[in-house]
Amino acid sequence: MGKNLPIPENEAERLKALAKYNILDTLPEEEFDRLTKLASIICGVPIALITLIEKDRQWYKSNIGLDGTETERSTSFCQYAIMGTDTMEVKDATKDERFFDNPFVTGDPDVRFYAGHPLIDPDGYALGSLCVIDKKAGHLTSDQQKSLALLAEEVVSQIVARQKNAEKDKLETLFNLSVDLICIAGMDGYYKKVNPAFVSTLGWSKEELFSRPLFDFIHPEDVPSVKEEFLKLS
Repeated sequence: MGKNLPIPENEAERLKALAKYNILDTLPEEEFDRLTKLASIICGVPIALITLIEKDRQWYKSNIGLDGTETERSTSFCQYAIMGTDTMEVKDATKDERFFDNPFVTGDPDVRFYAGHPLIDPDGYALGSLCVIDKKAGHLTSDQQKSLALLAEEVVSQIVARQKNAEKDKLETLFNLSVDLICIAGMDGYYKKVNPAFVSTLGWSKEELFSRPLFDFIHPEDVPSVKEEFLKLS
């Protein structure tokens, strides 16, 4: 196998982008497993993977049909898939100079056919790939290629949504645990949400706070200036 392995020009930035999603070494999640199962069924192959390419390893977020959770990056097929934006297809790995002596071709699992679509995030970084593998030579139809690309886009959507949900959960935890008074108020002057410290410090229940305009809880002399600030936000 050749020693001149492919490295994206934006590799440093790509690795930072991958790290920010905090998805590496996480437990299996049904949202991702459903997509790999669909890829396996649609493409008619026994093996499908969602791979993420780190500096020196390839890690499987979802794995249908293979043992293990990772491989060395240097022996991965997906390191080539992340070099472009289209589906990379290897019809017969034994006849491809990049892979004919790859240990996964010469030995278990005896890879012959491979197709991988890069997982490109909204900022344009290729995080890894959604790939399908067979132990016999083959190819994808046009519809299968389109389906694999659509599924790869959905994988990225799930990765992005997962990060946003994690950030939302973190903010919610900070909101609830903070000893500072934190609230959300509408332009109508009523509280929409208050944190526990708001209630415990001021001594009013949520029901009392939500039933009256926030101006009722402000010293009369401060009401005009607070209303002026509200107008600036409208």
